[in-house]
Amino acid sequence: MDEYERSDYAGLSRLLLLANQGVAYAQFQVGYMYARRGDDQEAALWYRKAAEQGDVDAQLWLGVMYANGKGVPANDQDAVFWYYRAAKQGYADAQYRLGVGYANGRGVPADDREAASWFRKAAEQGHADAQYRLGFSHKVGEGVPEDDPEAASWFRKAAEQGHTDAQYRLGVSYRYGEGVPADDQEAVFWYRKAAEQGHAGAQFSLGVLYADGCEGVPANEREAAYWYRK
Repeated sequence: MDEYERSDYAGLSRLLLLANQGVAYAQFQVGYMYARRGDDQEAALWYRKAAEQGDVDAQLWLGVMYANGKGVPANDQDAVFWYYRAAKQGYADAQYRLGVGYANGRGVPADDREAASWFRKAAEQGHADAQYRLGFSHKVGEGVPEDDPEAASWFRKAAEQGHTDAQYRLGVSYRYGEGVPADDQEAVFWYRKAAEQGHAGAQFSLGVLYADGCEGVPANEREAAYWYRK
């Protein structure tokens, strides 16, 4: 046993003492350590102990385990059950995952209004995926009124956190003046941000802008070819 393994073992032993005394945080940490070791069944057991005491991290990760069928049988309804409990405590990632459940009808009946409501709760806490999904909901009018300026506002919040799809969508908004003034230079800026992260739609759109040229963006065949090849 090397030094790292001895340290890991000692840490687990100390946590187990507390976990067996019913300390929820320790129970979650024991579960996390078992998950790190690849023992999903033992992880789920300890997550459940902590989740039943209201530990929000344990509630979220037990939900994830049910969603993915790791350590427990896959069950979308049980996943939503635990997401909901964490979401009610204000956990942004659980709120987002609950929104996805309502959007996709997984574990609950599909309900765009409920989905948008949970996306908003998470988005207002700065959750980038939720900001993007709320923006998209406003873009297409799913569960909320169709509203291009509101969509662009949420796309920007997510894009500024490096969210690739949001960067692309914000580029589209600037290209076509959807919710923001049309501005090809801004479109190029955001397309490039997404393209540099491997977003195929942004790479193609950037290639088109350089191939055709536009206001403030001179045609550049070399740049166009570079992004088309991507």
